[in-house]
Amino acid sequence: MDSELLNKVTWKIPNALALIGSGSGEEWNGMTASWIAQVSMEPVLIGIAVDNKAVTHRLITEGGSFSVNLWSADDTRVFVKFSKPASHDGDTLNGRRVRRGVTGVPIFLEAIAWMECEVRHQLDMGTHTFFAGEIVAAGVEDDDARAAAMSDTRMKYGGVRRGGH
Repeated sequence: MDSELLNKVTWKIPNALALIGSGSGEEWNGMTASWIAQVSMEPVLIGIAVDNKAVTHRLITEGGSFSVNLWSADDTRVFVKFSKPASHDGDTLNGRRVRRGVTGVPIFLEAIAWMECEVRHQLDMGTHTFFAGEIVAAGVEDDDARAAAMSDTRMKYGGVRRGGH
């Protein structure tokens, strides 16, 4: 199958765009993610796919939890800053204010809505690991704001690795 075609077709999948908060002990990270979905109603499980080489993967594996922080579609510049490991300084990640959630992971104060999840299932999917987490805390900070999607940006993620690998 042609790599260019695979990229074109998979980039058409409508994907949410969010910041994933992760932590282990005092080490925290925030990461831009687009492979996010609710995967169960009882219990309510949120699934995310994280690159096996990412700092976030290690922190979720060690810490056993993660947060999904939905952002306003009107403020998508934040996602570029979180495409690499974040700088943690006191109560900020890359200069964005965070607080410690009930599981110890960072929750972004500017998120329009957030979910804090404890990992219930972990599955190696090849290049990524699928983590399914049960929501243990959540909040909505702005009822009227529309959550950002990949289509609100010029970012692309999916298909095959660049260069066909």
